[in-house]
Amino acid sequence: MTRTIKRSAALALVLALMLSLAACGAKAEGLWANATYTEDTELGEGATTITVEVTAEDKTVTFTIHTDGTTLRQALEENSLIAGDESDYGLYVKTVDGMTADYDADGLYWAFYKSGEYLMTGVDTTEIADGEQYELVCTAA
Repeated sequence: MTRTIKRSAALALVLALMLSLAACGAKAEGLWANATYTEDTELGEGATTITVEVTAEDKTVTFTIHTDGTTLRQALEENSLIAGDESDYGLYVKTVDGMTADYDADGLYWAFYKSGEYLMTGVDTTEIADGEQYELVCTAA
């Protein structure tokens, strides 16, 4: 009987060690695993310079974008920072910097801000000017 208890204890210990090692070796998955840029980056060429902060999962990357575009969509698309679906209201942004937030699939969406103020316009109709600051924040519904 003691032999059975010792074997059971040894087996439990081995199993616990294996689970601990597996947990320590597990890679943290999340939106940033698919990000194109994970550090502050300067992109583009043009007369207008804007700053765009991308925030997801408690991490922020700042993009300094130089463009000759006149809308936020133009500035972001010419640097391959956004993608999404066309709708009657313009581009429904689902992907920013390689990170996808799909409301229908995961309840997340990209909220747009200008200098901390929530924008009531989309990227298509938001006109930009030199020195402005925008935020794209992955938000849970």
